[in-house]
Amino acid sequence: MTNAIHPAPTEFSAEQLAADPILRYFHYSHLPPVLQASSKPFCDLARHIVETLPRNAERTVALRKLLEAKDAGVRANVQ
Repeated sequence: MTNAIHPAPTEFSAEQLAADPILRYFHYSHLPPVLQASSKPFCDLARHIVETLPRNAERTVALRKLLEAKDAGVRANVQ
């Protein structure tokens, strides 16, 4: 099994993805426009978290819970 994402995420750098693999689940450029609109704010907040908070267990929890919220928000727009 591979960890590759097709298309490759453009929202985060390779270095950011290597340091925080969970970020790969926040990319949205591959989604239809209506779902991009739902997903982008979560990606922006994930970026803010990794750029402003120290890397520790609590930051990891914040990203994990943000991912849960993003998934629910995007699913709310899937009809």
